[in-house]
Amino acid sequence: MALDATDKKLIRLLQEDSTPTTKQLSLKLNLSVTAVYERVKKLEREGIISRYVALVDRNKVDRGFVVFCHLKLIQHTKEYLTKFEQEVKQLDEVLECYHVSGDYDYILKIYVANMEEYREFMVTKLTTLQHIGSTHSTFMIGEVKNTNVITV
Repeated sequence: MALDATDKKLIRLLQEDSTPTTKQLSLKLNLSVTAVYERVKKLEREGIISRYVALVDRNKVDRGFVVFCHLKLIQHTKEYLTKFEQEVKQLDEVLECYHVSGDYDYILKIYVANMEEYREFMVTKLTTLQHIGSTHSTFMIGEVKNTNVITV
């Protein structure tokens, strides 16, 4: 689907705040309410807009300790990869998991309350998963940039 300048502006507005009404968006885009509604529905149908979510302040829900855990599997068989990926999806502390190239196989982004909770997570949950060879943890000192806005 080819996006025009108005589609791109609409996408940007919705990524910044998805709560405005169609009427409010129409005023910002200088379009009719119907035109904005149809554009939003088209973006949803095409899968460009996949869902709407509420972003939670991790510090206010006692998840301010952020860990990036690099993880290496024992072997790289399809069975091991599939099993690990199924198991890691069940861990609530893991918000993101990426299969990557390089020295490690996966990078996990983990939110917990503090170092003690991370240790408990490692001991009772992460290291109990099958096929893990090694892990390397890096702790966030400060957040420089964190956005969900993709410029199109």
